[in-house]
Amino acid sequence: MFPIRDTIQSKNYPIVNVAIIILNVFVYLVEIAQGQGLNAFLVTYGLVPARYSIPQIAAGFTFSQQIFAFISFMFLHGGFFHLLGNMWSLYIFGDNVEDRLGHFRYLLFYILCGLISGLSHMLFNWYSQYPTIGASGAIAGVMGAYLILYPQSKVLTLIPIFIIPYFIEIPAFIFLGIWFLLQFLNVIGAQGQATGVAWWAHIGGFIFGIIFLKILIQIPELGMTRYLRKKTTKQKSSRFHLLRSEGAKEDDHIYGSLRITPREAMFGTYKLINIPLGLKRRLFRVTIPPNVKDGTLLRLPGLGRRMDNGKKGDVLIRVIIQPS
Repeated sequence: MFPIRDTIQSKNYPIVNVAIIILNVFVYLVEIAQGQGLNAFLVTYGLVPARYSIPQIAAGFTFSQQIFAFISFMFLHGGFFHLLGNMWSLYIFGDNVEDRLGHFRYLLFYILCGLISGLSHMLFNWYSQYPTIGASGAIAGVMGAYLILYPQSKVLTLIPIFIIPYFIEIPAFIFLGIWFLLQFLNVIGAQGQATGVAWWAHIGGFIFGIIFLKILIQIPELGMTRYLRKKTTKQKSSRFHLLRSEGAKEDDHIYGSLRITPREAMFGTYKLINIPLGLKRRLFRVTIPPNVKDGTLLRLPGLGRRMDNGKKGDVLIRVIIQPS
């Protein structure tokens, strides 16, 4: 079960979220440049509980190193796929949370979630000498906040059935609820074992992400945040869309709607449309002509359901121009 995208379009460009992703990638490049010194690098900048609980180990680190590790650990990763999985989840869920909190509150929120996730891991692994690294605890906080803000959102999910990719939209509260439940199951399964995965960091980050959201959302936005909102308003909608059929199943035609921005309506654009037909999902490129009007009906002939006479119906897409 792999998330592709959510159905909530952010109104502003997530400049902080993108900056965090870029910083994580940069730090990963610094990691792989360490060569044989990588293990020492991870022990120094990762979060090692034994560095704080065992005096003999703590003596080997300066006070600044002990403090800085609470920040640096959340930008380190154990490999390319570890980095890719974390950054993809942050890309999907982080933009909407930043959209709601604003750029500065979101940055504070992300750091607080990362810190509390590290503390949660330390609390349950007090004498562990394994370095904890990764952004997953902070991202778990983002996912917790997303659950509260957009529980009815849908998460377009890739479920491979043997070798056939199958796309399905899962309500966010179900997708994230399953994810959170899996963290507890993994904790139970890892009792007494050194798995190398900080499950308690995920749990702590998720729970406190909800708490921090409730607190920060009460803090008024700064004037600079309102200024940045105006400057970062999106001029384009997502390139990829899943068409939700709005017609009866007995109808040979497939009906749906497509939301675009006023700028896209003026200059034209193209979208990748995933059209459902039974258990199949078919991906097509659809061109939106310039100066298209709100409510315009686009017809894709022969892409609908097969009729009794062997011919196929059409796909009819209504263009909706969303306000700026």
